[in-house]
Amino acid sequence: MLLGFLYPKFNQTTDRITLKMTTSTNSLSPADSNSGKLLRALPYYAAYLIMGLSLSVIGPTLLSLAEQTGSSLSEISIIIAGNSLGVVLGSLLGGRLYDRWRGHPVFAIAAAILGGVLLTIPLIPSRWVMVMMMVLLGAGVGVMDVGGNTLIVWLFGKAVGPFMNALHLSFGVGALLAPLLADRVVVATGEINWVYWILAGLTVPVLVWLTRISSPGRPALQKEEEANGQSIRQYSLLIVMLAALFFLHTGTELGFGNWIFSYAVAIKIGPDTVARLLNSVYWGGFTLGRVIAIPLALKMKPKTMLLLDLIGAVASVTLMLLLPGWPPGVWIGTFGLGLSIASMFPTCLNFAERRMPITGRVTSYLLIGANAGAMVLPWVVGQLFEPVGPQSLIIVLEVAVVLALALFLGITRYSRQFKDE
Repeated sequence: MLLGFLYPKFNQTTDRITLKMTTSTNSLSPADSNSGKLLRALPYYAAYLIMGLSLSVIGPTLLSLAEQTGSSLSEISIIIAGNSLGVVLGSLLGGRLYDRWRGHPVFAIAAAILGGVLLTIPLIPSRWVMVMMMVLLGAGVGVMDVGGNTLIVWLFGKAVGPFMNALHLSFGVGALLAPLLADRVVVATGEINWVYWILAGLTVPVLVWLTRISSPGRPALQKEEEANGQSIRQYSLLIVMLAALFFLHTGTELGFGNWIFSYAVAIKIGPDTVARLLNSVYWGGFTLGRVIAIPLALKMKPKTMLLLDLIGAVASVTLMLLLPGWPPGVWIGTFGLGLSIASMFPTCLNFAERRMPITGRVTSYLLIGANAGAMVLPWVVGQLFEPVGPQSLIIVLEVAVVLALALFLGITRYSRQFKDE
């Protein structure tokens, strides 16, 4: 309904929504309306909401998982690294699977794995078994992430902008709701079991839904290029540059999100409640940014949106760098960074789609860059935070966003030789 409101063309079309209940791989019929395509994409949105819930619920339940496995908090924290490793492995695997098999069965199997892992997590007494299950959970999410980002591009083509932003908004909403869900369920039941079992149950409707609609086919242009002997290898340098851009902006996003609370406490911006509020302001700005990006994607080119996002991110971090510890600067910079960085991930994918064929393998390479950044930059901040001081967070992120802006300008110049807006 949100996209229907923001995109009036949905309400103007006279095409009837037709869903072909087949299991064969086929391309979209020209008669498919935008409304029909949106209806076919709804399982992706539901899946991303569940993915956001599933990944973000680990943090609020970490203490309970430590007690369940007889581990200390430092010992159980290894499951977070295991989960991130699984996402990288799933992204690698997913790229190959979606290029060789029908998309929806692959997506459904990954969702079934996610649901099965969520079902068993509250029953695992061993820390190392828990680590292995978290790797498996991450792998399921990685395959689903590649699938969602690839299939939605195949479904909507050049019109994918607002739909891609809405997809990642769904993930953000799930991440925002996860702590609230965990808190309410634990208050009601006194244990975390039902938190994971509820999430496992939510995967079932998605599985059923995916079996009832046909998978989108690869774009005609991509098939034509393959038929003419053209290889994705001609885009190798562009893919590497884009993966590096994903590394920088995703690392900045999670590096700041993971460390802003500790930074606020260290610089004595206020009591812990104020630091938590500052953390919420960041994710609030992030969620707002993804909502705003949906209508903006209808009016602006991905290149323009990315440039504005990067300039906003540089300005926000620079404000906190030049005025360290100044409360108004911290609050404005925090909100500004969340708002600016929110749409970078989906907009980068839209930007890439304008310049090269988006295959499952291409998507997986870009997501590997993103997941590597999500692991490396927060780790670098952690290594410097105590020996160098809390301002190391801002210094690391300033380097990252400035490099990201410079890299983007280089990508824009280099990619002119390829398909452009």
